Amino acid sequence: MARQGVASMFALALLFGTFVSIPKSVESIGVCYGMSANNLPPPSTVVGMFKSNGITSMRLYAPDHAALDALGGSGINVVVGAPNDVLPALAGSQAAAAAWVRDNIQAHPAVSFRYVVVGNEVAGALTAHLVPAMENMHAALAAAGLGHIVVTTSVSQAILGVYSPPSAGKFTTEADYFMRYVIPFLVRTGAPLMANIYPYLAWAWKPSAMDMRYALFTAPGVVVQDGAYGYQNLFDTTVDAFYAAMARYNGGSNVKLVVSESGWPSAGGVAASPENARIYNQYLVKHVARGTPRHPGAIETYIFSMFNEDQKEEGVEQHWGIFYPNMQRVYPLSFW
Repeated sequence: MARQGVASMFALALLFGTFVSIPKSVESIGVCYGMSANNLPPPSTVVGMFKSNGITSMRLYAPDHAALDALGGSGINVVVGAPNDVLPALAGSQAAAAAWVRDNIQAHPAVSFRYVVVGNEVAGALTAHLVPAMENMHAALAAAGLGHIVVTTSVSQAILGVYSPPSAGKFTTEADYFMRYVIPFLVRTGAPLMANIYPYLAWAWKPSAMDMRYALFTAPGVVVQDGAYGYQNLFDTTVDAFYAAMARYNGGSNVKLVVSESGWPSAGGVAASPENARIYNQYLVKHVARGTPRHPGAIETYIFSMFNEDQKEEGVEQHWGIFYPNMQRVYPLSFW
């Protein structure tokens, strides 16, 4: 969940049904399984919920062994995080990376791991450890015969210093200090960049500066014209701005973007309601199957989140779930 710096990203530009099974053809949507709560169902039940609802991909923020045990043999594609607090150890020692792979990946041979996400929204001094940790993780997986598992990282939308028009997309000066190394790693290894994209947070920072419909996928027409391309929603604008920002680095135009988090809260803040959350996520499910104006085609996207999480900061942070912890739906959502 994006936490830091959203206002800094957008300040300059802003001034100017029933939950049913996902058809096999719609495999671009996964769901994040956050665990910052003391009242969630057991992981085996959660995995059953994913399967019964046809959700084929799950993002875990850390290698929770109970969840990984439950995922074994499920056929669910798993995105697992190496959390920020382990980055210094992973960066400083190939042996530490090998041990992490042994304990958290090789220990679960029946799990269908898709990505290892090294760090989530890494910022500040910790960014110095990011690419060395990614390099050591990549080497450790290869040495273990697991080179098919892709190593990447997940960044905040706040690292975009310019996002509108999308063709002018550019990372902040602070982000450039580490993205200039992240992008070449992704180019060399063929990995995508993951980004947490929240139109809600951009709009809610200053509601008077943006029509909410542009953030909610419901604008009646083009809001941003960028050359031959018209943008009707902020999600597309942000995705294509990331592509433009990555293309500023050698080979970066060949890097794909995966949306590692997106969603809308159902309570706890301005315009945070079950109905708006339903509208946003329903449009998101349909929209990512076709892509953006500049990048047509399915966008691999993970909805945040499976459950409301009561141990997060009070307010909107606690209310991003599709389900309540008692497994009742917060709002109807159809994956088709």
